[in-house]
Amino acid sequence: MNSADPELTAPLPNAISRGRMALLFTVMLVTAAGNTAMQSVMPSIGTALEVSDVWISLAYSWSALLWVVCAPIWARRSDRRGRKAMMALGLVGFIVSMALCGAVLWAGLSGWITAFWALIAFAAARSLYGGFGSAAPPAVQAYVASRTPRAERTQALSLIASSFGLGTVIGPALAPLMVLPFLGFGLTGPFICFALLGLAALIILRFRLPNDEPQFAARGQTTPYASGSGAPSDSNDDDDFEEASLPTRNLRWFEPRLRPWVIAGLVGGHAQAMILGISGFLVLDRLGLRDSPAEGAGPVGLVLMFGALATLLAQWGLIPRFNLGPRSATLSGILVAAVGAAILGGAQELHQIALGYSIASLGFGLFRPGTTAGTSLAVSRAEQGQASGVVASVAGASFIYAPALGVWLYNINDWLGFGLIIALCLAVALVSWRTLQPDGDLTGERS
Repeated sequence: MNSADPELTAPLPNAISRGRMALLFTVMLVTAAGNTAMQSVMPSIGTALEVSDVWISLAYSWSALLWVVCAPIWARRSDRRGRKAMMALGLVGFIVSMALCGAVLWAGLSGWITAFWALIAFAAARSLYGGFGSAAPPAVQAYVASRTPRAERTQALSLIASSFGLGTVIGPALAPLMVLPFLGFGLTGPFICFALLGLAALIILRFRLPNDEPQFAARGQTTPYASGSGAPSDSNDDDDFEEASLPTRNLRWFEPRLRPWVIAGLVGGHAQAMILGISGFLVLDRLGLRDSPAEGAGPVGLVLMFGALATLLAQWGLIPRFNLGPRSATLSGILVAAVGAAILGGAQELHQIALGYSIASLGFGLFRPGTTAGTSLAVSRAEQGQASGVVASVAGASFIYAPALGVWLYNINDWLGFGLIIALCLAVALVSWRTLQPDGDLTGERS
């Protein structure tokens, strides 16, 4: 006899309207675009400061470590304080971090402080994003996951993930235009511009997303407030707080329900972080732009933009078109990423570099939503906040040392770095094939 998970067919009176989804999409898009714009100019800034590539990569490590520690804390707090408050906190962290990073790097490039102190100050300013910016992604993911039926969750979370993809298209495309020498900002212009865009997103969030802070310390069974027609209400009360009861214990990374997805996300995330860390320096080396770093922002941004377009193709095209479930997206994505890494490793010209990076990005564009949705579907609706914290924490862990390790190996020998990336991808494929649940089981469809 056929059976179905109750969450597969449970009514969702607080389902997300298109307007709210667009707002959540915008919040994530701005932060993603800002971070990718920064990554497109940092290799050139590091070269101009005459700082070793590895130290530029390591400047992100403290921020990534803080992200790992803080993301689950903010995710649990969002269960009690509401998703909107944590989204706002994350945007504030992004805005302040971008503004301070731009200021200290400008001081270093202008000769006001030495390159050493500029890099130390950059790492400290960037840590604000790891510590406070980590509040927003878990809150957005939990907001979406808890309002989406299980059978539709992969596509819904893929849509949110694609905001990062679109942001990584916009960021590199705008970064060269934001290099404003006539205003004196130079290569630090993108930092200032995206801090202002983040401020605009914060203002829109404040006035357009209803407050979802719980109104009572103790909660029993609740009935969401809705309009008389049964359509979602836009009331500014706590009708958006979806959990009837809060989780009684904290989710751990490696508890049995989550372990296969966490392992896949962690190992595959290291491969993705290494490619991202290497790519900017590879463009400067293969195109002979080390002696003119200011000219490198354009080609680096172009490569990152093509990669982002490939990510969007995966998340807006392939996943919904072929109705890929978490396991299918994870396995197919990580294998495609391995092929892209091999092509990128041997590329010598700009179009070859862009092709290799795009194929790798296409693969990771399938892989990331797969592991995210798998983690979400492995737990109950009341645990979505904590699950999103685990996802964000795992993603941050990939950037603690992997970019610096990849760049260090790449500087020794090109194929040491790319060989490790390919090996990690193949290891994920092998382990995932044996351990990940079939897609039908995850969505509650059983024969």
